[in-house]
Amino acid sequence: MNAAENALSSLPPEIVVRDQDIVSKYTTDFRHLYVGRTRAVLRPRTVDEVQQIVRTLTGHGVAIVPQGGNTSYCTAATPTSDGSEIVVSLERLNRIREIDVGNLSMTVDAGCVLSHLHDAASENDLMLPLSLGSQQSCQIGGNLSTNAGGIAVLKHGMARDLVLGLEVVLPDGTLLNDLNPLRKNNSGYDVKQLFVGAEGTLGIITGASLKLARKPRTTVTAFLAISDISELSVLLDRAQRFTGDAVTSFEYISNSSLELLLAKRSILRRPLAEVSEHYILLEAATSSHLLDLQGAVDALLEDAMGDGLVTDGAVAANEDHRSQFWHLRENLPEGEVLNGGSVKHDVSVRTSRLASFIKEASQIVKSRSPEAILSVYGHVGDGNVHFNVVPPVGGDTSQFKTSFEEEVSPSIYSLAADMGGSFSAEYGIGRVKLELLDQYGDPGKLAMMKKLKKALDPEGYMNPGKVVPHVSECLPDNLIY
Repeated sequence: MNAAENALSSLPPEIVVRDQDIVSKYTTDFRHLYVGRTRAVLRPRTVDEVQQIVRTLTGHGVAIVPQGGNTSYCTAATPTSDGSEIVVSLERLNRIREIDVGNLSMTVDAGCVLSHLHDAASENDLMLPLSLGSQQSCQIGGNLSTNAGGIAVLKHGMARDLVLGLEVVLPDGTLLNDLNPLRKNNSGYDVKQLFVGAEGTLGIITGASLKLARKPRTTVTAFLAISDISELSVLLDRAQRFTGDAVTSFEYISNSSLELLLAKRSILRRPLAEVSEHYILLEAATSSHLLDLQGAVDALLEDAMGDGLVTDGAVAANEDHRSQFWHLRENLPEGEVLNGGSVKHDVSVRTSRLASFIKEASQIVKSRSPEAILSVYGHVGDGNVHFNVVPPVGGDTSQFKTSFEEEVSPSIYSLAADMGGSFSAEYGIGRVKLELLDQYGDPGKLAMMKKLKKALDPEGYMNPGKVVPHVSECLPDNLIY
């Protein structure tokens, strides 16, 4: 009996899943680019069982892959193909421990599905501001481990900005209990933030205390056609001023992205009659029953149309109308999948430089791969653009993606770096972006990351090969594009 079998045999059998038909859903990454293997999936029911699992596996020299909803775009939650790692799923840790309405906070298990937390907050006339396209399946522990972004970063920040406290099982099985939901706690290093964005490489998040916000009384949503992409930051600034910084989302949508979706989903309709090359989905919200937010947005649109910034627009008349707008935005990735998938570039630059980046990156693609189809959309308010490239119709999809990533993508990432931006705005590093991190990461920061990994996980048992390479910086040979 090898080390992994010895470890598994000493754990409670009711938390060990060996049926490979069930296990297989935990070993394929979200984008179906990578398939790993594992002897078993462990599904602990309590924090104590997570500690027991970690002590047992690391004690036998077995590596651990923590997994939430398995929605990572970078294979951060997928085991390797050699079957040597054991997946630990947090899905059964799904209890809401406390909602403190007066403190605007909630304390929850890491396995809680994000949409369920939205519902629980809403029942208390509050909201959890983190909002993602995958919120029906992603779990809050994974959201924090990847420092998820989403559509409300402009007003509420990234996932790390919502964290008041964390509970983490460390690689030696001990428990870091820093769950106190205090707004002020200046008592030494803020160690909990080490685990936000660490993708499970420093420990397993088992619980979190999160900031809540008051539920909006008024929400105004508008789908706008803009005359020139160069005016993105101007229009955002004006929207914030007119609404008193009530803008929660300011999403850019290129017509090419919209066309990819509409071509494959005939039931969907354009929000505006006239076709424009560039669109903005704007949403503003306030919890006040006194402020005239609708009037502020109406005044904004009148002003922007008068100046020619906005050429056409529609304001959602009701919740169904609003949902139609957001359905288009949230399903843009599906449009890419239905057209053969895409080469993804999750890039961020300063908001003031976003339009320039899109223009220059688009020119790179047109000059180097004129047959490619651009699909560009993103979160203008925080400078994050999803600059994706779809293979041309009728070509070899796999070959196109491989050659594009090798020959053109480096120029796009270099452009972002030259503009002071990042190659990874919200997807994280996982396994697939290790080389990019090595190329564009600050040497001092990378050295500190390696020291932290060595200090907390000296044997490298916690999610090895992700974010900070343990053995090799090379990508596995079974990563398929």
